[in-house]
Amino acid sequence: MMRRASLIITGIVIGAGFATLGQQARMALGSTALAAAADTYKNLSLFGDVFDKVRADYVEKPDEQKLVESAINGMLTSLDPHSSYLDAKGFKDMRTQTEGKFGGLGIEVTQEDGLVKVVSPIDDTPASRAGVMSGDLIFAIDDENVQGLTLNQAVDKMRGQINTPVKLTLLRGKDRDKVEVKLVRAEIHIKSVRSHKEGEDVGYIRISQFNEETSDGLRTAMQKFQHDMPGDKLKGFIVDLRNNPGGLLDQSIQVVNSFIDHGEIVSTRGRTADETQRYNARASSDISKGKPVIVLINGGSASASEIVAGALQDHKRATILGTRSFGKGSVQTIIPLGGSNGALRLTTARYYTPAGRSIQAKGIEPDISILQDVPDELKGKDDTKGEASLKGHLKNGDDEKTGSQAYVPPDPLKDKQLIAAMDILHGRFKPQSAAEPAKPKAAN
Repeated sequence: MMRRASLIITGIVIGAGFATLGQQARMALGSTALAAAADTYKNLSLFGDVFDKVRADYVEKPDEQKLVESAINGMLTSLDPHSSYLDAKGFKDMRTQTEGKFGGLGIEVTQEDGLVKVVSPIDDTPASRAGVMSGDLIFAIDDENVQGLTLNQAVDKMRGQINTPVKLTLLRGKDRDKVEVKLVRAEIHIKSVRSHKEGEDVGYIRISQFNEETSDGLRTAMQKFQHDMPGDKLKGFIVDLRNNPGGLLDQSIQVVNSFIDHGEIVSTRGRTADETQRYNARASSDISKGKPVIVLINGGSASASEIVAGALQDHKRATILGTRSFGKGSVQTIIPLGGSNGALRLTTARYYTPAGRSIQAKGIEPDISILQDVPDELKGKDDTKGEASLKGHLKNGDDEKTGSQAYVPPDPLKDKQLIAAMDILHGRFKPQSAAEPAKPKAAN
């Protein structure tokens, strides 16, 4: 923000200089900059002319506030899939959600091909209980087609009074089979960290998203495991980030810092070199005591999840297991507009792992790739298309990758990735070869 302010001040100084310095100021500014400024004002004038014509001549009197908001949304959505305008209500809802409590169905969504796409259903919510799946496209809400709606408008339609019903029409899989689900809205309190003892000697930690409660929840879980399984009894940790759509950057940094005590965790790089920021581990924050760590990821693991997986992979602090992650390697900054004008959610930087890797449109490749056994009725319908499939996504070279399995069996006894993680921690895991998929033994 300081850089933004300095540019505004510079603009005022240059503008004032035109009145007194004349030709000298024009030479200092340069003909290219003058031409660019003239084009900008010409385009703004065009917008004003169109706005006036619509306001004066449209067949019905338009809502001027909606016209302006729609113009802003059009400008932002033309940039990339993750930039958008939040009106006052949307801004309030966003802040409430990052605090871990909000009303609705419990679905993390994005927009794709004019439809609303499910990134991930949130654990233990109406959506997850009704069988909504990662990768589903929401075609209609209460029989109203969502095409033509902004993402925020669609989300508003899914939210509502607690205990009221809503029907979603979903398109699932490559053939876009129609699936109808009926849900009842509930107060969604996201407990972002859930944990339990897996077997007799492994601490299993499921992180469903990164909100303000995540790092504290992780630390509490790890300390309880260490208390209940002291010394060598605790074989290690399984951190499950599958179908975790991301969340707050600072929380992902603190999660990584719970497992390492030195070195870079992530860097963000903006439009210019001086906007690069590096986030390093604090020496006093590692509470894992060097125990082995397995991180589970899949095609629904995005953003902050990928920061955690990438950092622990680069530091060789964890074994990453599962399928390739989603590939969302950009940072969105929430910029309040003051008063009741809402805020911008603006893509301001790309993030990079400690080794300098950009996962944008590529994802994190697991150290050990394990595919789940998918029920026949879901075969071909369990993959996410990934960031590289989103219209207008930030490009990242010629080796972008789309599509990765995102299915997690509801029965842990059929969860091949979880079973493999247990086998690794107990020294039983033996992949057949680099070319063949591993066949882990069943866990005790």
